[in-house]
Amino acid sequence: MEAPIASAAAVMDQFVEFVATRLDDVSYGLSCLRSISGGGGGGNLLQVAVSVIAVLMSMLVFRALGRCTRSSRPVVYVVAPPTPPSPPTTVERAVVCIPGSSAVQCYAPATGQFLGFVNASSSEAVDSAIAAAAGAQKVWAASSFDERRAVLRSLLRHLLDNAEDICRVAGLDSGKTMVDAQLGEVLVTAEKIQWTLKHGERALRPSRRPTNLLMAFKRNTVRYEPLGVVAALVSWNYPFHNMMGPVISALFSGNAIVVKVSEQTAWSSAYFLDIARGALVAHGHDPALVQTVVCWPQTAAYLSSHPAISHVTFIGSRPVAHHVATSAAKSLTPVVAELGGKDPFIVLDSAAKDLARIIDIIMRGTFQAAGQNCIGIERVIASGAAYDRLVAALGPRVKALRLGPQADVGALISDASFDRLEDLIAQAVSQGARLLAGGRRFAHPEFPQGHYFQPTLLADVTPDMLIAQTECFAPILTLLRAPSSSAADVLAIANAPEFGLGASVFGAESDPVLRPIVDGLKAGMVAVNDFAAYYAVQLPFGGVGGSGYGRFAGKEGLRGLCNIKSVCEDRMGWLGIRTAIPPAVQYPVPSQQKGWAFTQGVVEIGYGGVRRKTRGLARLLKNM
Repeated sequence: MEAPIASAAAVMDQFVEFVATRLDDVSYGLSCLRSISGGGGGGNLLQVAVSVIAVLMSMLVFRALGRCTRSSRPVVYVVAPPTPPSPPTTVERAVVCIPGSSAVQCYAPATGQFLGFVNASSSEAVDSAIAAAAGAQKVWAASSFDERRAVLRSLLRHLLDNAEDICRVAGLDSGKTMVDAQLGEVLVTAEKIQWTLKHGERALRPSRRPTNLLMAFKRNTVRYEPLGVVAALVSWNYPFHNMMGPVISALFSGNAIVVKVSEQTAWSSAYFLDIARGALVAHGHDPALVQTVVCWPQTAAYLSSHPAISHVTFIGSRPVAHHVATSAAKSLTPVVAELGGKDPFIVLDSAAKDLARIIDIIMRGTFQAAGQNCIGIERVIASGAAYDRLVAALGPRVKALRLGPQADVGALISDASFDRLEDLIAQAVSQGARLLAGGRRFAHPEFPQGHYFQPTLLADVTPDMLIAQTECFAPILTLLRAPSSSAADVLAIANAPEFGLGASVFGAESDPVLRPIVDGLKAGMVAVNDFAAYYAVQLPFGGVGGSGYGRFAGKEGLRGLCNIKSVCEDRMGWLGIRTAIPPAVQYPVPSQQKGWAFTQGVVEIGYGGVRRKTRGLARLLKNM
């Protein structure tokens, strides 16, 4: 029953879009009719009547399709979450790499609790994973969109049923709180699955393309075919979502995938792998379609340079991206690189009435996941009274934040960045910035082995300071004062760093500088009067400049995992209407003079105006 049910759901989605489009058309048509007739009640009555008919039609179709979709039930499957060793112990050294051992030491960054050891994958293990994935993909490539949707529906059901376990495991392994895990691991993954269920087939369905006069007898189609085995090398900051995002896209586009998970969050990766594979097994598919490897950098380079890998998605830092791009180039493997950011959050003077809401957004956008968020807010840019009000309001709010595994702000993944962060802050203060909160590492009284950094607020930061140019990836917020709210002044500060990932702009819709700022921002994504909304609706995700290149998410992300095949074929070949080489240009060419005149006629017919087309036709007939 899976295929008919999924087809009914797809038809319903298409009908919703169709009705919305038709209502727009009807509304436009009626407005034109009303203008012609000079207005009046008749036009309004007709508009109401048509709207009522459209709604009734929609209800009838939804009712009919609902009978089909009510019987659609995802398959429920069980995956046992991992549990830390008992009795709990604390690691002697809070690091993942232990001298003299090739295994990865796993521990909880928030508490220092020992979680276990994970054996690092070798090059031979990478070969085996790729071979297994390739074998499974040959069958999966022929699967229907209905079959792929069925797998994703069961995955979504498992995610919703087991959200608490997933958040607990992700939080334990990465240091984030349960609330941050619900927002950053579960919600965004559920949205990605739901978007793919609703819109994935439309993105990958063969699309028709226009032809031209000379090739009017041809039919042009673009097809999106699986690449084979793709790879993803993902960061540790969202261990569940960063792994599942590439898996969802790879499976729906007909590929198999090998995910190189971060050694920083290796403990949770086996559990998350079982969740993905469980959805496949529940529907009778080969679990080998999804593979994970945990390895050190030299083996990761072996994976990204492997000739059997058709595409690499990399989520991580700029220095590592250079190595990934270099190794992938050995096999000419395309790479999508999603790197860091120094995202600006711009508050225009016209947003003054909205400051209470804006401050709430700044707090969440800066300190969620302890600031370890590639599109997190790192720079707030404002001018005049708006700047002063932000400084006054944010100081007490930041000071009130509590640190701990079940508090407001969780732990950083490690303490490796602490010296760098403290130096950046101290240097900024020495250059005139005001430290209003935090500024240094935090020794938690209950968890001395935890990796905590005080939530920090720096005011009067200037664009030339190193902290205004460097990604902190920590709970650090900087405030920069613009000389004015003019587009030129704001953009000069916002575009100063080499990064260009996300950005936010707050201002009245009527503000004349709002649109020029949005248009002028050096960023791959912009949220207007919001923060990171583009991610919540599955728009293509990625940046420019030092923030990387390429896109994942949205239809662009799905199509990027495909061989985009252009197919040009005869419309009526069965009637013998096909391309033929005219005698005037057949090899050997009978006459260069006639051949030239003939081809000139072809060009004029195809691309000239009426007079030139007529002249071209005469040349063509004369030199056949």
